[in-house]
Amino acid sequence: MEKENVPQHDGNLSKKNLKELVYATDENGNYTTALSTGWEPKAIALSNAIDDIKERAEEARIKVQNGELSPICYFMELNKMDLSILAGYVDMWKWRVKRHFKPSVFAKLNNKTLQKYADAFDISIAELKNSITK
Repeated sequence: MEKENVPQHDGNLSKKNLKELVYATDENGNYTTALSTGWEPKAIALSNAIDDIKERAEEARIKVQNGELSPICYFMELNKMDLSILAGYVDMWKWRVKRHFKPSVFAKLNNKTLQKYADAFDISIAELKNSITK
C-alpha cells in the first residue's frame, strides 16, 4: 500500500494514543515505514479477542469460586497467558503447571512455588490465595 493510504481508523490503538509500525511504499515505489492507528477489520478482530479473554477469565473466576479450579488458572487468563507462556514464566513443565490448576494440589504448594506464580502475575502470594474466594 502507498504511504498516504495507510489506514488511520479510530479503534483500540487510537484510544490509547498508540500506533503500529507498518510498511508502505513512498512516492518513488520504495518501501518505507509509516505509523497507523489501525484499520476497521483489525479493530473488530482485536475487540473480539479482548472480549473472548474477558469471558474466559470470568468463567475461570466462577470455577475458582466453585472449587473446580485453582486461582492460578484465573490469573493466567486474566494476564492473557496460556499454559505454555505461564510455564515459561515460572520455569516449570506444562504438565506440572496444569496439575497446579487442581484446588487440592494448589492448597499444598509451598511458598517458593506460590511466589513464582505471584511474580509471574505481578501480585502477592496473599492475593493469589485469597482475592477470588471473597
